[in-house]
Amino acid sequence: MKLNSHTTAFLFPGQGSQSVGMGKDLAAQYPVARRFFDEADALFGFSLSQLMWEGPKEQLDETVNTQPALYLHSVAAWMTFTHLYPNLQPATLAGHSLGELSALTASGALPFGDGLKLVRTRGELMKRAGEVNPGGMAAILGVDIPMLEKVCAEASAAGEIVQVANDNCPGQVVISGHKSALERAMAGAKAAGAKRAVALAVSIAAHSPLMDSIQPEWNAAVDACAITDPKIPVIGNVHAKPMTTADELRADLKAQMQSRVRWTESARAMMGSGIQAYVEAGSGDVLLGLIKRIDSAAQRFPLGNPQDFSALE
Repeated sequence: MKLNSHTTAFLFPGQGSQSVGMGKDLAAQYPVARRFFDEADALFGFSLSQLMWEGPKEQLDETVNTQPALYLHSVAAWMTFTHLYPNLQPATLAGHSLGELSALTASGALPFGDGLKLVRTRGELMKRAGEVNPGGMAAILGVDIPMLEKVCAEASAAGEIVQVANDNCPGQVVISGHKSALERAMAGAKAAGAKRAVALAVSIAAHSPLMDSIQPEWNAAVDACAITDPKIPVIGNVHAKPMTTADELRADLKAQMQSRVRWTESARAMMGSGIQAYVEAGSGDVLLGLIKRIDSAAQRFPLGNPQDFSALE
């Protein structure tokens, strides 16, 4: 086994990592994984697994389906790992945006059934927020955070807000807000030396005040879940610090809806605590790519398919 409990962190991806076929081979090879797909299909009353494995892609890419699909694949991969290697418990967990809910389930704090319903609700509420208060998001490459914060502040106006949404890694940041303010910020970022400023194909402004319309319902949904203290510390998106109590987890989930995902700071916190190897459980390896930009010396392992488990030996 290439992993050491004391120096390993498990990561859980967020929206954008989905792809048709996700989890299919995992469920086919490992009955422990298959059980989670069957449970999700039964809970939702439709075959989420079939949508994940066969598409159509357009339907999988709808946020109400994307969020539970990513959560399901991540949890199935994690549970398969714990079944195969019961004595290897990572030192830390972290998830990017939606992935934080997967991390909470992996930590033992959020039961799978509750988590599945919560991610579905999250997708439904975010979709509605985008309809009630349309906005957008843009990726900005090559500008540091202090400069981008200044650009966003200058681009914002009364009733038109844009802010940093995802600090993914040095030189790769996503901003979010009202379309007019977003366009001003993209122009401002280019003027400040950005290599690229690219609008993302979304109609919602995640991690911004444009989510405010659904905040009360989201808070109520979080409070309705049986969240307990985690068995493994989870690095929170909002403060980039380890969370060890149920109250901290609830507060972070609620605040995350309108707050920045501090992924660069989260990765540096993990580095500072002695983490040397990262495993990305679920679909794709987006987070491992970000880790490479932040901690190039770290070992990185994807964990979504049967061959990935073999590679850990």
